[in-house]
Amino acid sequence: MTAASLSVPLLGIVDTAILGHLEHLRFLAAVAAGSTVMTMIYWLFAFLRMGNTGLTAQAWGRRDWQACREYLFQSLLLALLLGILLIVAQKPLVLLAIQLIKPSEQASQLAMAYCQIRIFSAPATLCTYATLGWLLGIQRARDALAIMLIVNLVNIALDFVFILGLGLNSEGAAWASFSAEWIGLGAALMLTRRQLKKLPGTPNYSALLVAEKYRSFFTVNRHLFVRTAFLLFSMTFFTAQGARFGDDILAANAILMQLLLAVAFTQDGFAHAAETLAGHAIGAKNRNQFYAVCILVTLWGAAISGVATLLYWLYPEQIIGVFTDLTQVFNNALTYWHWLVALPMAGLLCFMADGIFIGGNKTRAMQNTMAFATLGVFLPCWYLTRHWGNHGLWFAYLMFLLTRSLLMTAMFFYIDRSKNWLASDS
Repeated sequence: MTAASLSVPLLGIVDTAILGHLEHLRFLAAVAAGSTVMTMIYWLFAFLRMGNTGLTAQAWGRRDWQACREYLFQSLLLALLLGILLIVAQKPLVLLAIQLIKPSEQASQLAMAYCQIRIFSAPATLCTYATLGWLLGIQRARDALAIMLIVNLVNIALDFVFILGLGLNSEGAAWASFSAEWIGLGAALMLTRRQLKKLPGTPNYSALLVAEKYRSFFTVNRHLFVRTAFLLFSMTFFTAQGARFGDDILAANAILMQLLLAVAFTQDGFAHAAETLAGHAIGAKNRNQFYAVCILVTLWGAAISGVATLLYWLYPEQIIGVFTDLTQVFNNALTYWHWLVALPMAGLLCFMADGIFIGGNKTRAMQNTMAFATLGVFLPCWYLTRHWGNHGLWFAYLMFLLTRSLLMTAMFFYIDRSKNWLASDS
């Protein structure tokens, strides 16, 4: 799972490194804005993976094979419908998102072209979310690894072909992602079909038409949807405010954010493990196994954060040099580097807790803590430190992560004292 998760930030790192060494800054700024827009749109529906993992893992733990199938079919059907809807509504949706970020005029035009290419992979991306969640729920981490590696390694290879080979610049990055996402869906459906054949019993497709069957799926996922919406608002707001300081700051912030995401996605390997293993332990009513999972993933997360903090502290110039040789962007990244050094430890507990809470279907708590961290901490901190410029923006994001970590930890012990972790409600 860690290897699979690492391939996600690796893609962003390669995109940023290739574009950061082109002659013109506008291409890097355009992809920084465009990829933020696409991330915002797609991650709104990340519940198709997260919610599916927790529900499927619990069904797997209690050996309810029919429920395992139903969660897969429900999520695939919903993903397909949502993907088609995104394509239909693409023009006003993408235009609004880019206007919220407000990059420079040149970067805006390139970002719009980037998004208009990538939006046509929406059905593939969302259906792949659904299959990944299901495969993780039935503890098929190797299959999930294969899918994510196929998507991201194909994307990286096509980056070199389209951006450098064909000279398509920011549009080349979009075509690489579009192609890889459809290829990844083909691999995902193939691997999922193989696992479906191994489940005892036969599929009941008529259950897809029974509204009551969707109750638990939507109960869990509505909280995840709201939680993800708050997270995406924070990230988009961060990008938009950075863009107001100019394309050079936007590009520098994009580099620092890619490095933070590299840590977060590395930890996500263990968070994904927590989703499926904690969910399995809860489904099997095994409290000791549940506690063991929580302790181990937290220790691994701490080790990852510690190593990242040390590397970022010791080698700032060498790491930035991998991403860009544009002097202005390089110097800006170095100016704000100390915020990056502080972020991995600040976000440690919230990254790990996300996996545990998803496995336990405690999605209401995730929603509420994210809402408070966004509205009660991130926005007020940004507002009160606006005179700090981009430093104030990074300070607000640091406090956002720290608040999430503290609140999620407090909620864990609150739920634990109420002896409610083995209950399946959200």
